[in-house]
Amino acid sequence: MRISRTWRLPAAVLAFGLIATACTSEEPTDDDTPEEGTDADADADADEPDDSGATDDDAGSILDQVLDRGTLNCGTSGQLPGFSAPDADGNMTGFDADTCRAIAAAVLGDAEAVEFRELTAQERFTALQGGQIDVLVRNTTATATRDGQEGTTFQPTTFYDGQGFMVPADSAIQEGLDLDGATVCVLSGTTTELNLTSYQTAEGISIEPLTFADNNQLLPAFEAGQCDAMTTDKSGLAGIASESSTELRILPDTISKEPLGPGTPDGDAEWDQVVHWVVMGLIQAEEFGINSGNIGDFADSEDPSIQRFLGQETEDATTFDAGLGLPVTWAQDMVSQVGNYGELYEKHIVPLGLERAGTPNALWTDGGLMYSWPYR
Repeated sequence: MRISRTWRLPAAVLAFGLIATACTSEEPTDDDTPEEGTDADADADADEPDDSGATDDDAGSILDQVLDRGTLNCGTSGQLPGFSAPDADGNMTGFDADTCRAIAAAVLGDAEAVEFRELTAQERFTALQGGQIDVLVRNTTATATRDGQEGTTFQPTTFYDGQGFMVPADSAIQEGLDLDGATVCVLSGTTTELNLTSYQTAEGISIEPLTFADNNQLLPAFEAGQCDAMTTDKSGLAGIASESSTELRILPDTISKEPLGPGTPDGDAEWDQVVHWVVMGLIQAEEFGINSGNIGDFADSEDPSIQRFLGQETEDATTFDAGLGLPVTWAQDMVSQVGNYGELYEKHIVPLGLERAGTPNALWTDGGLMYSWPYR
């Protein structure tokens, strides 16, 4: 098994990237407006080499880079139980981590051909824009501003979530409105921070935010009583509560919509469709009832839809190729090595106490929103 390694952006690069892209806020400022330049300036910028000495044209598409490299560079949190966090052996585990592995299995035929790069909320878009990662799978909410200003193309939602609050179990706070006058711990540079501001304004209450760069800073402060509550996506709260030495309680309020899913750099349609169809494939496999344990039972399937999906030969000795840039057996490789969507959910999310039934994360046939496009 490939041992995952983590990576951080150098501080100087981060500082420049954060200023240039205004990653710490979703509200546009005057600084967000690019200066007007000549066509010659634009052409010169396009051909300027990166640190490796290669131009954008030399580098090729992201799919080509991944294939040439033999590994997928996947940006993730590394600090969120249930989604991405190292186990006792240092291997990255979780729902997001396995989504990265699914992409690697589909593209490279090897689910372990992944380099996990831990990124803070402030670092993530800069790393994606700069090419330090191929894909961002880091409990990241798709929003209009991020779609329009962060150089990110959001792929299908893998987890429908909503923001909430968590307090110590013995706290007198019972609901969000009880936070009037309270101090709330929150990660900076996130939709969570903006939602907290919107919530208190809409409800006419006063909340004092106490911001931190990452959970390694926030959680000790929360457990030490520096704030009365903490706020993030409810799945994140559940993950934190599952590993905390302190007894915690999640309030009933849900104050936002948080569609979480992978992000790819703008401008590479081929790579977009690869990651898009990996997500679709995880869902489609579950719709077919194909999982990592029974996939061998479908080797002789006579269902044309399943034959196409698994890259099997049909009666005329041909295999279906959708022209996505993926091997014809990509879905077979992915499901056999990683599983289907339901397997990932059952393995990583259910242990957090978040059941799937009755939520948008259920299959569409069960009243949810998980629905794959036809693979044909």
